[in-house]
Amino acid sequence: MPEPEPLTVPSMSAGPDFVLRPWEMSDLPLVREASLDPYIPLITTIPSRYSDAAAEAFVRRQWERAATGAGYPFAIVRSRDRRPVGAIGLWLRDLPEGRASLGYWLTAPARGQGVARAALRTVTGWALRDLGVQRLQLFVEPWNTASAKIAEDVGFRREGLLRGWQQVGDRRRDMTVYALLNTDGSVDGRAVTAH
Repeated sequence: MPEPEPLTVPSMSAGPDFVLRPWEMSDLPLVREASLDPYIPLITTIPSRYSDAAAEAFVRRQWERAATGAGYPFAIVRSRDRRPVGAIGLWLRDLPEGRASLGYWLTAPARGQGVARAALRTVTGWALRDLGVQRLQLFVEPWNTASAKIAEDVGFRREGLLRGWQQVGDRRRDMTVYALLNTDGSVDGRAVTAH
């Protein structure tokens, strides 16, 4: 199997108020804020104990993911003041089988404002329409009703419970799998066409 090609992470508008863009070293304050969250470090590679070195290593990992073809890591940035408030990623490990996965997180002050929904809608439409991904999936802990609602609002369908699917912190956790197929219809008001 050939090595994956390096990817260029584009900048995209996620509605009138937010932009998705590649990670920058100027995003260290976001990494600091996320490291203080009780949950984000458990489900991501955000360091649980902040240091500039650990935060810089996190940003470099995002660059490496794109450079090795593993996926598209985006910082979610507020347009009006260019403040980063979260992240979303499109991960391509299973792309040879026609599927990719998504993950997203926001720091507490950005939650409940439609930010994650706008980011997910933007990346989902781009992945299905422009990249031709056949199946997108995401995994949500059953208790995380806010994240589940965001996925459903964007058009993802709940497919089932995966018992003991993922290590979260010090134990295995169940995950609910949500999926959206390229043939499922429209995302963000525009038709998605199968390639």
